[in-house]
Amino acid sequence: MNPDLSVDLCGIKLANPIVTASGTCGYGRELAQFYDLSVLGAFTVKSLTLEKRAGNPTPRIAECVSGLLNSIGIQSQGVNHFIEDELPFLRQQNVPVIVSIAGNYADDFPRIAEILEREEGISAIEINISCPNIETGCGFGTDPEMAGRIVRMVKAKTRIPVIAKLSPNVTDIRMIAQSVEKNGADAITMINTLMGMAIDIDTRRPKLGNVIGGLSGPAIKPVAIKMVWDVYQTVRIPIIGMGGVLTWEDVIEFILAGATAVGVGTVLFRDPWVVFDLIDGIRKYLTERGIGRLDEIRGKVVLPGKRD
Repeated sequence: MNPDLSVDLCGIKLANPIVTASGTCGYGRELAQFYDLSVLGAFTVKSLTLEKRAGNPTPRIAECVSGLLNSIGIQSQGVNHFIEDELPFLRQQNVPVIVSIAGNYADDFPRIAEILEREEGISAIEINISCPNIETGCGFGTDPEMAGRIVRMVKAKTRIPVIAKLSPNVTDIRMIAQSVEKNGADAITMINTLMGMAIDIDTRRPKLGNVIGGLSGPAIKPVAIKMVWDVYQTVRIPIIGMGGVLTWEDVIEFILAGATAVGVGTVLFRDPWVVFDLIDGIRKYLTERGIGRLDEIRGKVVLPGKRD
C-alpha cells in the first residue's frame, strides 16, 4: 500500500504535511540550493513588513541547550521588494507559497494584504501577530480582541486564505484561537517562539543585542504539542503545528495532537535535507500500520481509560 500523504489546508492542496516555518529559509532561494522546493507541502516566506525594516541589533543568535534563541527582529526589505524581486522566483517552484506578514501597527496588516491581493502565486497569507522580537509584534497576538480585529481587517482586504500565527506567551491560547476563528481566520499556525534570555557569565551581559529573544528547537516541543492539542479541541479550522520538530516521529506526534500540517524551522539550519527523512518516515509509519491517509490519525490520541 502506498499511503496518501496529501492534506487539505483551508482549501489548499499540499502534497504532504511538511511546511517551512517563516523566517528560517528566507524567500526560497536559500533552500532551493539544496533541492527542488516542490518536495515540500508548502513554503512559508520570511515575514514581510510594509516598508524596509533593519531588524534588531547584533548579536541576534544564541545557542542554548536543546534550542536556539533568536532576536532577528523581522529584518525586511518591504513588501514591494518581495513582489518585484522574490515572488517571480517562487512562482516557478511548483509549491504552495504562504506569505507571512508583520507590522509595527495594526493598520499595516490590511495594507500589506491589499497589496498582495493583486498578485498571483500566493496560496495563503500568514499574519504574524506573535513575534516576540519586536516591541508591538507579540502584543497583537496576546490580546484576543486585538488578534481578532487584525484578522477581520485583513479578511476585508483579500480573498486569499488567511492564517493567524499564534503566540505561546499567553495565559490561555484557546481564547486567542477562538477569537481569530470567529473573525474569519481560515487556519492557525502555532506555536511561535517562547520568550527567553541568555546571559554571558564572564561579561555579565545578555548574549543577544536585544536582550530577549525567541526560543525555538526541541526544548519547546512538549509545550507546542500541548497547545496544539488544546486548540484542536477548541476550534474547527485547520492547524499548522510547529515547535521543535526534528524527526518524523515528531511530525506524527503533532498530527496525533490535531495538526493538519507541520512546520519545520530550526532543524533546517543543521540539516536542510531532513525533509526527505520526515516524508519517508511518515510514509513508512502509515504503511506499516495499514493507514491510508493522515486524516485517519489526526487528533486520535488514545487517552487514559479509553480504547483505540
